[in-house]
Amino acid sequence: MSNIFHSQDISQAAFLVTGGAGFIGSHIAEYLLANGAKKVRVLDNMANGFASNLDILKHYPAFEFIEGDIRDFDTCAKACAGIDFVSHQSALGSVPRSIKEPVYFNDVNVGGFVNMLKAAVDNNIKQFVYASSSSVYGDEPTLPKQENKVGNCLSPYAATKKTNELYAQIFADVYGLKLMGFRYFNIFGPRQDPDGAYAAVIPLFVKHIIKRIPVFINGDGAQTRDFTFVENAVQVNIKGMLTNNTEALNKVYNVAVGESYSVNYLYQACTNYLKSDFAATYREPRAGDIRNSLADITLAKNLLNYQPVKRFEEGLELTIEFFKKQYSN
Repeated sequence: MSNIFHSQDISQAAFLVTGGAGFIGSHIAEYLLANGAKKVRVLDNMANGFASNLDILKHYPAFEFIEGDIRDFDTCAKACAGIDFVSHQSALGSVPRSIKEPVYFNDVNVGGFVNMLKAAVDNNIKQFVYASSSSVYGDEPTLPKQENKVGNCLSPYAATKKTNELYAQIFADVYGLKLMGFRYFNIFGPRQDPDGAYAAVIPLFVKHIIKRIPVFINGDGAQTRDFTFVENAVQVNIKGMLTNNTEALNKVYNVAVGESYSVNYLYQACTNYLKSDFAATYREPRAGDIRNSLADITLAKNLLNYQPVKRFEEGLELTIEFFKKQYSN
């Protein structure tokens, strides 16, 4: 990650990244460590995290790791002790999985989130940023998506993220915690999990094309997404934690590029890049999925000076190269 997203001196600042052994969290932690943070503590229960991501972070002397679960309040309190800034990435993702396991999703995504907010208040955290999701837009048809127009949730996962935003507002209003939420739009990149029943679409496509394992596209493939390279998510987390703009606080922001591509286009781009003729198989649409997704990122640009550094094609190239090395061996 060559871009620098902050101008402040962070050599005396301590950061906590929950879910830091996971996909987005490990990239945020690595950025902070590489740029000289005094301390970067990761809290992760390794349910979605990978030891290989921790191995990358262990090279830095400022790195600390707590293996623990956000569903346990004492663990959250311990993780927040002596910390200045929190980036909360711990969560269960996946719409279809949430439909199968709504109680588990609520326990982690809502119960765990409230534990982290209370621990942050108790430990006088300066600023707390957290991952929300574009899924909160639900059945709101307007494109591009604007933060103030939200529809009905279409899945338990979406409901947990919407609830996070409600709790964040309460903790800002009642306890004075300085908060910021990020509605991620289809974040992708190196280290994203290509395995398991609920794998993200891009690493799954790449792995299956390389290994010539059947690839499934849900529905007709014409559904569109604002695919957003992980470095853009890192940028907004860093700027959110460190901003001095009081107007930017206690809001939720779209984190995207502001461009949308169909799943068919994405698949074609993957096969073209891999010089493969491997065809996909179409199947029934998935329950709870949004048809089209495109973000208006004006708010993040204006209040956080967020500027997407890598667009879809460049990000896809970097991502495919990463997985190619893993699966071509």
